[in-house]
Amino acid sequence: MHVLAQSEWPDWQTWVWLKWIISISFTFAFGACAGSFLNVVVYRLPAGRSVVSPPSRCPSCGGCLKWYQNLPIVSWVLLRGRCQFCRCGISVQYPLIELLSGLLVSALALLIYLPDPGSYWAAVGGDWWLIRGFSGSWAAFICWNIALLGLLAMLLIDARTFLIPIEIPFIITLVCWVFWPVQALMSGASGFGGEWPIPQFGWAGSLAGAGGVLGVLVGMALLRTGLLRYSFHDYDEYLEDGEVLADYPHARREMGVELLFLLPCVGGIVLGWLLGLSIQSEIPPVVSALGASMLGWLVGGGIVWAVRILGTLAFGREAMGLGDVHLLASMGAAFGCLDPLLAFFIAPFSGLMWILIGQFGSRVFKGLGHQLPYGPHLAIALFLIVFLRPVVLELGDIFLPGLQGLSSDRLAHFIPSG
Repeated sequence: MHVLAQSEWPDWQTWVWLKWIISISFTFAFGACAGSFLNVVVYRLPAGRSVVSPPSRCPSCGGCLKWYQNLPIVSWVLLRGRCQFCRCGISVQYPLIELLSGLLVSALALLIYLPDPGSYWAAVGGDWWLIRGFSGSWAAFICWNIALLGLLAMLLIDARTFLIPIEIPFIITLVCWVFWPVQALMSGASGFGGEWPIPQFGWAGSLAGAGGVLGVLVGMALLRTGLLRYSFHDYDEYLEDGEVLADYPHARREMGVELLFLLPCVGGIVLGWLLGLSIQSEIPPVVSALGASMLGWLVGGGIVWAVRILGTLAFGREAMGLGDVHLLASMGAAFGCLDPLLAFFIAPFSGLMWILIGQFGSRVFKGLGHQLPYGPHLAIALFLIVFLRPVVLELGDIFLPGLQGLSSDRLAHFIPSG
């Protein structure tokens, strides 16, 4: 066996690139495996079936797949897109979702860990990620990846069924409320303030977030005990056979029910904020991290719910679905309170582009431009914000001067001012 002499060793730059090639290959493979599971979620969850059992099998003949027939992307290519048992075609959707999931995870790793400090694309994550590296930020990396993969699943399901299964945003939120405090324990007192990955607001904001979440739990308890009924409880009575949406005549009335549900949440936010203002001591990192995620959850869900209530009262028809509330709330838990606000105002442009594409593209590609709910447009806006943050903020600053200053704590060091 030939042993490399010292003069034949790769230089340090080569070692760095080898390290990154291996790392990106690993993150892509991890994302593709996650995409394989997303295929199961997207197919089974809307149908009310378990995503765990039975194991993966052909949807046509029910043949159970061996492990080597279930390798992301590779198996579909080797099988030439057909089931080994019945030779029925396997939709290209499966490898495409696996490919897209792999690209999401690997692209995020590239954009937050690879750029040089002070470079244009370093603004995607910020200097916190560059300083700490993966070993010092893996918990935060998990939060962001679970959020993006869950967002992809919600986009696909909502576009097809006009529904967002609550299980997906619930899992995203739960993961974030566990792993953001874990990240705070890893980071200690360093890396907080403006450099922390999601915006924080000290004792007042953290306790306001915790109080609001506690208020939501109180509202849920009122629903479970029957002291407060669910809104739109009789919606199914107005659905015609085969319809997804109904012409419901009592939408304004139901907003009163939702306002009653939100009263404990609003009270909890106010009480938490006032209590936080009275505390003068330094906030523990774990409390600050969890509070920031909770406040992001409330802001993300709150802005959609406010528009839902006001729009429904104004027009007499359900303005936005509660699935959109849960979607943006879970993104707030992962990315903080600013990104959901930006996404909410960018999403209408995605909707407009979809309409324009439908007008011109549907003549060539059948089905292109069909009606979409608002959830997919929120998801597209969030993907743009996460992966093209400096571009989005620069464009936004043209139409909304001062937009970059909204999140200057995170981006001031990276986005050129002139």
